[in-house]
Amino acid sequence: MSRTSILGGESGHRSFFGGSVPHSRLVALLVAAVAAMILTITLGTAGFAVGAAVVLIAWLVTSPTVHGSLLERWVARRRWRERLRTGTAAFAPFDQARWDDLTARRRGRRAAARQAGALRERPDGAEGMGWLDLRPGRPGIAWHTPTGEEPYLSVVFEVSGQIRGIESEHAVEAGQVAWGAFLASLGSEESIARSVQSLTRVLPPDSAGHEAWVVSQVDGEAPDELLRSYDDLLHRMGRREMVQRHFVAVRWPLTPAFHRAAERYGPGRDGWRRLMVDEVDALTRGLRRARMGHVRPLTAREVTAVILHMQNPSRPLDRVDDVDPEALGLPSEDDYSAHVVTGVDPRTGEPVEWWHRTAVITARAMATGERTSLWMTPLLSGMPERIVRTLSLQTWMVPAREAKATARIDATSDHSELLRRRDAGRLLDDESEVSLTAAQRRLEDLRPGTQHHGAEWLGHLTVSARSRDELAQAVRLVAATAERGLGIERLDWLDTYQSAASGCTWPIVRGMRPPVPTAAQRVMRTLSGHGAREAL
Repeated sequence: MSRTSILGGESGHRSFFGGSVPHSRLVALLVAAVAAMILTITLGTAGFAVGAAVVLIAWLVTSPTVHGSLLERWVARRRWRERLRTGTAAFAPFDQARWDDLTARRRGRRAAARQAGALRERPDGAEGMGWLDLRPGRPGIAWHTPTGEEPYLSVVFEVSGQIRGIESEHAVEAGQVAWGAFLASLGSEESIARSVQSLTRVLPPDSAGHEAWVVSQVDGEAPDELLRSYDDLLHRMGRREMVQRHFVAVRWPLTPAFHRAAERYGPGRDGWRRLMVDEVDALTRGLRRARMGHVRPLTAREVTAVILHMQNPSRPLDRVDDVDPEALGLPSEDDYSAHVVTGVDPRTGEPVEWWHRTAVITARAMATGERTSLWMTPLLSGMPERIVRTLSLQTWMVPAREAKATARIDATSDHSELLRRRDAGRLLDDESEVSLTAAQRRLEDLRPGTQHHGAEWLGHLTVSARSRDELAQAVRLVAATAERGLGIERLDWLDTYQSAASGCTWPIVRGMRPPVPTAAQRVMRTLSGHGAREAL
């Protein structure tokens, strides 16, 4: 019997007031309550009535629904109008001559300003991305400085995957244990790598390898009918089949611990590069021990080729001959609920247009239940329709000491909430019971001697199609498969900023906020210091 894990029902830690109320709603209700108190003190009965109305309105506009709260929908529409006004809903690779022409115009300044707003160095999905090492033949080390986030480095590994063909349940379970051990190795206090993104791309097969084999093996005097029949065979196979490509991207936050480790390898950026050589070698060995099959770190040009292919799936994923690592983005424009990319099919030279839509997968949107390591199979290989899609799962590792303390606080908060309801004679809250069960499971997993560490995870799914109508149909089919086959009750489509959302399924480890340490954890980190400067 395969090992099972219980997922779903819990997507955040408990707040100071108990429960997992979103911070935005908690702040809004607190502000409304304070305003109500001030109005009551200053205006008496009339102020009390107005204050009660303010609290009621705050409660209504922040109440979560299937389509988000009223406040979230208002913010989303305002953001969309602002993007249309400033021209940032479109993207065009920056061109200095074009920029100078637009900024020098005296007529039609508003239209020129909108066009200038589309000119940017990086697409929204890879904003702030550069390279620490882009030399040919070496692992590409990306350097990210996204706005509002901690800078970090990332490296992408191409893997063949744990399951190839028919595998026994024992092999599947062994692979699951090995992958868990690999993730746990990144949760150690000494690890400077913290986040792992496992990414699966489902796409039509590329016949370039077969065609190259024919050219090299078939006799030059063979009849043309033979070559045409083989080409027809490849075409028929490509129309029906889909293949999977697997990647693993790892994130190294540029924390003080990273800088201290790099100082031992040399000064400045040279020390960073030497440290990353050892880190990439160690992770390559770790992924092989995790039964990931053939493991190979990608160069900067290969990573860029993957990103360009995900924007324009007509472009072969492995084509690198015309790739510039500094040119990451293709011209695009956002629809309200889609990222529309224009490009060229390199096989035919014809212009093409691809529509992409990205959703986030959270634990709260999932039905709580037991799941094996193959729980994503219906979405990856169980669909009869030929839908181009990418699934990304990010896991952020948390040291066991901090994860255990958080789980203990959550379990205590949930248990006290259940006791309070029982003593008051009120109906028990199903959500609190599920949250308590989840916190207790985490405590059980983190028992001393298990060598486990804490983890937070988040998923993203991008669906691609050639037109708006095809994308709408593909989205409906994927959402139905996710609900029936995976138990994902709701896919939260990241509308109004789909261009940035597309980057969440590129191999650059974006889209997940790092876990926020509690006040006690921050104090303990400060007390622990950085270790003796003289130590090895």
